[in-house]
Amino acid sequence: MGDFNLDLRGVIVACSHCGQRNRIAFERLGGAVRCPACKVEIHPPSAPVDVPAIDVFDAILQHSAIPVVVDYWAAWCGPCRMVAPELQKIALQNPGRFLVVKVDTEHLPELSARYHIQSIPMMAVFLRGHEKARMVGARPAREILAFINQALTAGD
Repeated sequence: MGDFNLDLRGVIVACSHCGQRNRIAFERLGGAVRCPACKVEIHPPSAPVDVPAIDVFDAILQHSAIPVVVDYWAAWCGPCRMVAPELQKIALQNPGRFLVVKVDTEHLPELSARYHIQSIPMMAVFLRGHEKARMVGARPAREILAFINQALTAGD
């Protein structure tokens, strides 16, 4: 797994070859990106990434070139802890296809209110800034992936 962070402009990724930290702009998440230092391809996140702030969440939804899968969770929530490794599997198997982000509802309660999150774990799929579908409850990776695929193939 990589070490991934988010800021207002993109995902910060350490180059697997030279270790330099690079930003992949949200708009470029689906395409090939190279490390400016060593020219090796930088891979998009293969693990869920924590959303640090509301403005970063808004930037992701507004600018992401790929779908965004949001996991609304809290540290005290047992089912949330159960679903975390399942989301790890999904992110690992689908880098560059969609971005998996985690929103801590205790840390960012304004997002919970904005999106009317009343039960957790709650997963939502966003495409081009719009929520396409949501699902409540802990599920195995195969069911979560089927939910994501169904959301992405549903008509606009």
